[in-house]
Amino acid sequence: MPNTTTPALSTETTAAVFTAETLRTAAGLTADAYRPVWTGPSGEESTGEAVARHLDATIALLHRDGWARTTNYRITHSEDLPADDDKMTVKDMLRALMRLIRDETDAPASPLSLHTALNRVGQGDHGDTDTAWIAGTVLDFVIRAHTGSDAARSAPWSERQHRTHADITALLTVGAEFARAYGPGQETAAA
Repeated sequence: MPNTTTPALSTETTAAVFTAETLRTAAGLTADAYRPVWTGPSGEESTGEAVARHLDATIALLHRDGWARTTNYRITHSEDLPADDDKMTVKDMLRALMRLIRDETDAPASPLSLHTALNRVGQGDHGDTDTAWIAGTVLDFVIRAHTGSDAARSAPWSERQHRTHADITALLTVGAEFARAYGPGQETAAA
């Protein structure tokens, strides 16, 4: 007799699965790309290892600061600002202003979207503008290979409502793996 009960829905979210076939397909897409994939806006080529380090640092940043599906900009409302009535002394105004500044700088880091995190790493010790650009391009090729769509891009993919932090980590991990496997080596990039 067939089982007629409905299986319980899992409350756990499963990360997107990227296969070895995804990597091979992405490699084919990069080989057929119109512009050089491993050359950034500076006009210089980056190694696959440099791009992979950038992607690894992005994973670490998102683990530390958190991931948000989209970028959230904190909006300051006029009622959040120090009072500016005529009865306040300059000393009171300065105290209120100093409290506001302290509150803003002591606030915990806001969760970051995928591409905000990629760009933030590009401003630090683990990457630069070129590796951020190339990492985004690599992730785009991985997503195109994963979805089978020539129009797919990693930013919109990462912002889908059902996307999870685990999905983003899986994408960054496979992107780093792809960069190490298919990116140029040190001797090639230095030439």
